[in-house]
Amino acid sequence: MIKRQPYLDKIIPFIDKKLIKVLTGVRRSGKTVLLTQIQDYLIDSGVDKSQIIYISFESIRNEYLQDYHALYEHLISAAKNVTGKLYIFLDEIQSVASWEKVAASLLVDLDCDVYITGSNSKLLSGELATLIAGRYVQFSVYPFVLSEAKRLLEQKGQDVSDEQLFQDYLRFGGLPMRFSLDSQSVETYLSDTYDAIVMKDILSRNKISDEKLLSLILDFLMDNIANPFSARTIVSALQTNGIKTTVNTVLTFIEYIKKAMIMNSVQRYDIKGKRLLSSPEKYYAADLGLRNIRKTSNKIDYNKLYENVVYLELLYRGYDVKVGKSDDYEIDFVAYKDKEITYIQVAYLLSSEETITREFGNLERIRDNYPKIVISGDLPDFSRNGIRHYNIIDFLLNR
Repeated sequence: MIKRQPYLDKIIPFIDKKLIKVLTGVRRSGKTVLLTQIQDYLIDSGVDKSQIIYISFESIRNEYLQDYHALYEHLISAAKNVTGKLYIFLDEIQSVASWEKVAASLLVDLDCDVYITGSNSKLLSGELATLIAGRYVQFSVYPFVLSEAKRLLEQKGQDVSDEQLFQDYLRFGGLPMRFSLDSQSVETYLSDTYDAIVMKDILSRNKISDEKLLSLILDFLMDNIANPFSARTIVSALQTNGIKTTVNTVLTFIEYIKKAMIMNSVQRYDIKGKRLLSSPEKYYAADLGLRNIRKTSNKIDYNKLYENVVYLELLYRGYDVKVGKSDDYEIDFVAYKDKEITYIQVAYLLSSEETITREFGNLERIRDNYPKIVISGDLPDFSRNGIRHYNIIDFLLNR
């Protein structure tokens, strides 16, 4: 597996700081491997292997440690046999009810450095999370972006063109494990991972009995990535198919889906008024492979896929992303980083003068000097009036 250096660069400065390092991300996004890479860094820096304790809560052998009292006593006992600081790695911690009590106690009772992972975006939002408020730092971990996928294949000695890799990525996404599988096995793997997220991270954790309704709502969200819509829109779509539900139920289920980190919502931002809007959010899949495995139609909507890919790339690069709105026109992304703003339009192809005018025109209306770019599948450079145009593959691979 390739070294995920951008993540390590963010985490390493916090090593040995009295802060719990929390890594969150959708199931199978590579959090466990990243924990291993942190451990490798520690060993290379002189930490003895005996100082490192790793516990995976996905292993049945550790099931008894899901009781937080048992987990605490296990770690306290292990510490007695260690000379020096103890480095504790707790993988998929959401399986432990009241895990925050353990984490808070460890900071007080041991000379330790604690790292935890979880597949739930609300891991730190519960009432118990106040126990570690101000004593943790959180890192979001995403599936591979295209540049990481390319580095992995190069490391394996596989000769694949950038175009072939991109089309493969659009279809199968970036979950790290899938790059070691053939195309037939990939679909099985993605289907199984999708089912695990639905069954373990959504249905079981939230005690949902109506699996069919959850699947229908999730299918709607997946099918409508990059489209603005409201919960009422989903209720109407379900009623058309004979399924009765309420807006509140849909909103509740959407929150469960977002907590499992399989879908992300993006707020709208009024560029002129400089404020967040309450109008319908947009939703994007955390991984296109997980999204596509549920698609029943063979039709490929490149506009949606391109927009989703760019969204994930911006997150990977550390941007805070919003959807821009000004008067009656929309900017696909308003990306914030280090007090700088970048405005971004995404299109499949700039196939006509009308399309070019629309994509560039919306950016030309913004009267400030922040960077403005258009990203599409075109090879010719359509840059104009200070607005840069990038071919999507070049944008994704040339950081």
